[in-house]
Amino acid sequence: MEQLTTFATIFLGIFIEAAPFLLLGSLASGLVEVFISKDDMARVVPRNLIGATIVGGMMGFVFPVCECGVVPLVRRLFNKGIPISMGVAFLLAAPIINPVALASTYAAYGFGDMLMLRFSMGLLVATSIGLLFSLNPRPLSILRPGSIPAFAGASPQASQKPHKATKHIEKMNLVQVKQPMHQRLQMSLRFASDDFFDMGKYLVIGSMLAAGMQTVVSQSTLTDLGSGPVSSVLTMQLLAFVLSVCSTVDAFISLAFRNTFTTGSILSFLVFGPMVDIKSTMMFLNVFNRKIVLYLILLPFLMTLLIGIFINLNVGI
Repeated sequence: MEQLTTFATIFLGIFIEAAPFLLLGSLASGLVEVFISKDDMARVVPRNLIGATIVGGMMGFVFPVCECGVVPLVRRLFNKGIPISMGVAFLLAAPIINPVALASTYAAYGFGDMLMLRFSMGLLVATSIGLLFSLNPRPLSILRPGSIPAFAGASPQASQKPHKATKHIEKMNLVQVKQPMHQRLQMSLRFASDDFFDMGKYLVIGSMLAAGMQTVVSQSTLTDLGSGPVSSVLTMQLLAFVLSVCSTVDAFISLAFRNTFTTGSILSFLVFGPMVDIKSTMMFLNVFNRKIVLYLILLPFLMTLLIGIFINLNVGI
């Protein structure tokens, strides 16, 4: 009975703190879906690949979307002609540096080292991987046929024959622009409602698993796993991948492990999880070829692993 009470207390604490940020993120995603034109974004793409990749990483400040909302948005931006490196950097960075995720991290940890390290570590990993993708001499080869863009370096045939999905998206955007303001607001609320209830189950499951681990697993076991400079990072990375918690609320869930796990492992949870988890991996397969999806899992995993271990061994926070 005492364990059940402890479980309920921890679960409700995590859920009640996190739910408002999930709602805020859902509302923001709905507004982005309806009111922001993909064509406007395509016009500001820098011609220099390095500059475009950096801009791609920073675009998360503009688009308040989590790891679920960013995948279809990136696919649409690919169809509008942004470079692969820019799209990959945006795909990986946006869930971490978007305003809602930063606000929730601030609410959970305050303004300090954890907030700054999460932001800088996420941006570093995302832009570095984006730059690696820019070295590919055949950028179109990494995408599934439905996601092939018409950016510099693509064949004239690819530019002249846009995919059917692109035509459908452009038609939908045109219809949305022509609608009265109140109808567009209603559409954004419908999108927000769908996002909230779709992601709400992940929040509930993640909160229950985090509370269950704190309740059922002995404190000594967690301390043994969480105190090792390497084992703690690996454990939290695996946990982030399996939980598949939305990046707008994962900071609150990580609080449950703050007293038993190392700083580097908590940061790895907050950076690797938003970039790659089970649900986002499934969505990646609709945009990228399978081999590339494997790279999109392994590269963030290895980079966050190394940075997390470095923090554990060299930075006393």
